[in-house]
Amino acid sequence: MATQIAWIGLGLIGLPMAARLASAGWQVRGFDTADARLTMAKGRGIDAVSSTSEALDGAGIVFTSLPTENVLVELASRLAKEMPRGAILVETSTVGPVASASVANALSARRIAYLRAPISGSVNLAESGGLTTFVSGPKASFDTVRAALTAYSRAQIWLGEGEEARYAKLAINLMVAVAAGMRGETLALAQKGGIGWEAMLDLLGESVVASPLVKYKLDPLRRRDFTPTATGALLVKDLSLIVEAARQAGVPAPLASHMLSVYRGMDSALAAEDFISVVKLTEHAAGLGEPPSKPA
Repeated sequence: MATQIAWIGLGLIGLPMAARLASAGWQVRGFDTADARLTMAKGRGIDAVSSTSEALDGAGIVFTSLPTENVLVELASRLAKEMPRGAILVETSTVGPVASASVANALSARRIAYLRAPISGSVNLAESGGLTTFVSGPKASFDTVRAALTAYSRAQIWLGEGEEARYAKLAINLMVAVAAGMRGETLALAQKGGIGWEAMLDLLGESVVASPLVKYKLDPLRRRDFTPTATGALLVKDLSLIVEAARQAGVPAPLASHMLSVYRGMDSALAAEDFISVVKLTEHAAGLGEPPSKPA
């Protein structure tokens, strides 16, 4: 566990992931462009530094958690120049396969191993170490870093040597987005039929549709708590990647296209809330006000 780890991008989910590594005994040097995130990192056992170059110095494993694929592609050219030869890049962001392949090309000349390692789960799961990570890239490199991955994930699944993990992440996020849209229509229809808000949520948790994807939003919906774990604005980014990846692969994706238009229709305030706030759009379209906090 003596390997020095660099972590680039200490955002909403990147910070708890990096903090899990630090608390597990790894030496983590982290950088973010936001000073506030660096201050938070210092309080969580991370050696917060003032530049990407300083974070990369001597790092055998480099993790990145970045907001957009454009940021990743721009950073890749720097990583190719500054990462130690023979180091491993573990890239955890949600990006499309084409952008990801361009990163692989940038790193190949330096013989830097590139692992595509997006994650599935919420900020709460990042804090508890309960994320799932799916990985593609060199199998030997995956075996090397797997002990580090276990610091923040309960399952680590290797899918292949290429961009398989990128497609897996987009496919999973497509189901998350569509399920959120279905939730809104389901709850609005139930209310129109005279079923109380909490009664219908209880039914969802006990019926054939109950699943981890459904259940983990039941309590926040009971409380009408839309504190973001992932925002509606983030779903616009992800769905845009999904629609484009589907187009490039020749896969019809009308549900993805519809949900992209739905999330794009959110005003800025709603888009800043949790993505499950899509239920509010259907409520408003159906002429429903705020549901009662208790069953009728």
